[in-house]
Amino acid sequence: MSRPEEGTVGAGARAGTGAGAGAVVVVGFRVTGLAVARYLRRGGQHVIVVEDDPTDERRQQAAAIGADFVGRPDDDQLRRVLKGSRLVVPSPGIPVRHRVYQLAADAGVPVHSELELGWQRLEGRAIQGDGGRRPTLVAVTGTNGKTTVTSLVASMLVESGLVAVAAGNIGLPFVDAAGLDADVLVTEVSSFQLQYTDRFHPAVSCWLNLAEDHLDWHPTMAHYAAAKARVWAAQRSGDVAVVNADDPAVMEAVADPDLGLADGVARLTFSAAAASNADFHLAADGMLAGPGDLELLSIAELPRSLPLDVANALAAAATALAAGAVVEGCRSALRQFSGLPHRVELVGQQGDIRWYDDSKSTTPASVLAAVAGFESVVLIAGGRNKGLDLRVLATAAPPVRAVVAIGDAAKEVEAAFSGRVPVVRAASMAAAVATAAEMADPGDVVLLSPGCASFDWYRSYAERGEEFTALVRVVTGKDAVGGDSVSDDGSST
Repeated sequence: MSRPEEGTVGAGARAGTGAGAGAVVVVGFRVTGLAVARYLRRGGQHVIVVEDDPTDERRQQAAAIGADFVGRPDDDQLRRVLKGSRLVVPSPGIPVRHRVYQLAADAGVPVHSELELGWQRLEGRAIQGDGGRRPTLVAVTGTNGKTTVTSLVASMLVESGLVAVAAGNIGLPFVDAAGLDADVLVTEVSSFQLQYTDRFHPAVSCWLNLAEDHLDWHPTMAHYAAAKARVWAAQRSGDVAVVNADDPAVMEAVADPDLGLADGVARLTFSAAAASNADFHLAADGMLAGPGDLELLSIAELPRSLPLDVANALAAAATALAAGAVVEGCRSALRQFSGLPHRVELVGQQGDIRWYDDSKSTTPASVLAAVAGFESVVLIAGGRNKGLDLRVLATAAPPVRAVVAIGDAAKEVEAAFSGRVPVVRAASMAAAVATAAEMADPGDVVLLSPGCASFDWYRSYAERGEEFTALVRVVTGKDAVGGDSVSDDGSST
């Protein structure tokens, strides 16, 4: 196939009454978009890729799989592409304000996310028999903690002797994972993806929490909550929904007659609060406990036992057990799990001062969760605000006793803490680390927990965390403590 010029479509796309007659239009052509296009092309379907950043590499990738490519289309060109198309599949990063959504609605073309295609692939395997090996589907969502809990659930299942694969926003596109020979697929799902599902049907769903986030994508918090609630929208009798008893917004959605659980869906609650009567809870003797007399392990056996670690452990255990794990498999995974990179990760220590990288924190709620585990914190916060109210950060003091404000949102961070604790602005990460070192006293934790996106200074939260860690090495004069970093910013939704 010859390469079409920018703003045009290839010969295949020009066939029929409309430029996109019978085609699936894939919007965005990075990891997820490429996976979707490959899957559809393997099935012999006509695919048109729409990409607002039409690099040579992306053109070549489209050509290699036989997909047509449209770069930077104007509205008229996009209307021609959509005319006669049967489906639009946007990548997770395509914002709701993108004109493709309204133009698709105007053209009467349905919009489905990659999750829906992946579910259709699983359904197809069931219809075709596939040797009885259709995987059980687990879906994990929430504002914070999705990747950690998805990783933990998969590990618990593997430690239980099952073949389990972590997929979705964690890295492997769900549409690819849906074709694997596995016992269980544990899928991290975002509100962006859930928004455009109809039949996506996990046997086990887990909704971790809901906090203000991505209001640059969702017009209201109600819209955001409704998208999250779609994680259980297709569940029916015999399925399981794991929910956070400590989160009022999640529990409100459970009880909502329009958003809540269908009859017969089993509800399992978890809570890290003391004296909770949730199904999975922290007992008075420090034991992570489950229904009846189930005892998982003591909190002292966890490699790290910050409040967020306890909540994640309980959520993961409830989800994994519902998906077929055994108790000893859950215990083994919890004993081995020390956390993921850039998520309250210990990266350095000098004397009695410890340095933590929580660069994955891109919301005020995640900052509050991180600081709750410490007694005295010098906080480095700021970046590019995602349309959120940063004033809530003020409730982090104490344990926050000093703040270094960075990035585009430095002024907002400073305003949030004004009159409560000392605040110093820093014009670079190097200046922030140096300032924090000067402000820190013995016994303090220096915590990079930005509460904002990284895109003002960096390409990803990982790059932000990596520079922080490298600078900490210089300050402490030692190699940093911690694991490998990740390479993709990912969604925190």
